[in-house]
Amino acid sequence: MKIDSTYFNKALSYASYKKLVIDLFAENKVTGPIQNEELLHYTGLNIQRMSRVEKTTVLSEELKLALSKITKPQIWLAISEGWCGDASQLIPVFSIIEQFCPMLKFRIVLRDENPELMDQFLTNGSRSIPVVLITDEMSHELLSKWGPRPMEAISLMSDLKASQTEYSAIKEKLHLWYAKNKSMALQHELTELIEKM
Repeated sequence: MKIDSTYFNKALSYASYKKLVIDLFAENKVTGPIQNEELLHYTGLNIQRMSRVEKTTVLSEELKLALSKITKPQIWLAISEGWCGDASQLIPVFSIIEQFCPMLKFRIVLRDENPELMDQFLTNGSRSIPVVLITDEMSHELLSKWGPRPMEAISLMSDLKASQTEYSAIKEKLHLWYAKNKSMALQHELTELIEKM
């Protein structure tokens, strides 16, 4: 499967994506067509989360080794939005991976501006984000896909929902998990994914 080149042409670097989120927030706006106080509140939290993840993420030796074995240039294209809590915990890690690996470019497109792309990569029928599409840079052939959460986080969410935990408490526990895990679950999954390609 090939990803249409138009998505790569309009994709943002991580720095541009973060700047867009911050600039919109300064105008009391968020990415995407829906504008409300709740999404604005989440976006403010997410700006802080992104900065924290940037400062605290350390790549594992196993992931560095896997990345060093990538011999053909790749583009890792994330589908995201600035108000998405999961994205704020995960997208900065991919930026750090890009800085380490010269064979890899990391780019981001907004979900709600690209529904036709998003709808090819639904999770159980929903437009869950972030989703990262790993592609060959030259052919734009899809090599693999990751997302929208590490499996440990998916299990945690399932357990909390099954126990009928209140939604606000679920979100709090999920973000505590992200803070304690320090992106290790994500890094482990990406290591395995790279090794299988």
